[in-house]
Amino acid sequence: MEKKLTPQSLPQSVQVAIDNIQAKKGQNIVILDLRGKSSFTDYFVIVHGNTSRQNMAICESTEKRLKEENLRAIGIEGTESAEWILMDYGSFVIHIFSERAYEYYSLDKLWGDSPKLYC
Repeated sequence: MEKKLTPQSLPQSVQVAIDNIQAKKGQNIVILDLRGKSSFTDYFVIVHGNTSRQNMAICESTEKRLKEENLRAIGIEGTESAEWILMDYGSFVIHIFSERAYEYYSLDKLWGDSPKLYC
């Protein structure tokens, strides 16, 4: 039987990221549990902002907040256009999309058989 994904079951680092994203008014936050389905990460955190400026604010503040927790990104890509910013923390990956890119790529549907948590 598959475990249900709840806020309490998330690693503390993922919860810190989500709290920060919510503080920056990120929209349609979805967490996908990829444990056992992916060899490169355990969780996806998917969110969209309303503007590229908001996407950058979400990225920069999340990076700063996670550094306070002694977590450093392995890599951050997509900040040039801020249409799709990818923040790789190893055990979790944050995807910050424009609204258009969020709908187009639909990562939550692509990984549709994974447990999801909507925040």
